[in-house]
Amino acid sequence: MSDRKAVNRYYPPDFDPQKHKSINKYRNSHPLRDRARKLSQGILIIRFELPYNIWCGGCGNHVGMGVRYNAEKTKVGMYYTTPIYKFRMKCHLCDNRFEIQTDPKNCDYVIVSGARRKEERWDAAENEQVVCEDHEDKKKMASDPMFRLEHGVKDQDKRKAAVPRLAEIHEWKSQWQDDFSLNQMARRKFRGEKTVLKEEAAEDSALLAKSSLAIPLVREHEDDRKLASLLKYHSLDSYEKKQKQKREAIASRSIFSSQSSTTTVVTPDRDNKLLDAKKKLGLSLPKKAPSAFDLDKPTPGVSSGIKQLVKRVADTTATAAKGKDSTNQTNKQNSSDCPST
Repeated sequence: MSDRKAVNRYYPPDFDPQKHKSINKYRNSHPLRDRARKLSQGILIIRFELPYNIWCGGCGNHVGMGVRYNAEKTKVGMYYTTPIYKFRMKCHLCDNRFEIQTDPKNCDYVIVSGARRKEERWDAAENEQVVCEDHEDKKKMASDPMFRLEHGVKDQDKRKAAVPRLAEIHEWKSQWQDDFSLNQMARRKFRGEKTVLKEEAAEDSALLAKSSLAIPLVREHEDDRKLASLLKYHSLDSYEKKQKQKREAIASRSIFSSQSSTTTVVTPDRDNKLLDAKKKLGLSLPKKAPSAFDLDKPTPGVSSGIKQLVKRVADTTATAAKGKDSTNQTNKQNSSDCPST
């Protein structure tokens, strides 16, 4: 049916070629059918294909290059003898309409409204590729000798600057000619790295299984090994020795000390070992805390109750001493009064 309508093979019995001239005039229709319904306004409906990727201005969705729309084609101007056309179409994802216009000067399409272009353009000059001369430069090259001379000097400077780079590329190319040896070297390196990674993974899994952990382990570093060699987590003294030191400290401690009975006993040997370890690690040494051997020294923070207790004990001791002296004197007098036998 569409084929018959397109080529107009069917002519009705009342068709008169002298009167109607063509089947389109007989049917009072345009050859483009519905596509020419706005032809009186200068608008022709065509099938337009997007020349590049765009972002719709209405819904913000991405529309890929090559998507086809029924666009309204309108002539809006001229560039010299080349007409400039504008295409207006509706987004298939929303009700937004966007317009694209031809740019004969740059051989490109320009979005007028309703959308924005996804920037994927390739700049040949920025990527150091050979760029074709502009029409104006060609005219100057043909008519202006000084411009032609300057252009030649610039080309020579570019060639001199590119010579070392070209020589380097040529040298690398000569080294890369033996593809078999390069491939063999790369595969040997990858096999060695793969073996090392397998061994590290086996060691990590064994360590995690031994420690009952389920955390990812990072690779070892030389600084971590040095720090681990300086740290010692085993006990310096046995349990019996610690208990003996605690009992000796409690026995030799004064009853007037403010230290509690649960104070940790720290020996001079252990203090020296801790100080040496901190010096190796580069840590700051804090002020020395009072040890069990300093308990006999007077504590500056004695409370008033303890002072009164000390004074009362001293008074009692003095009274007892006086009573003892008076008793001794009485015994001496009694012994002197008694006759000797």
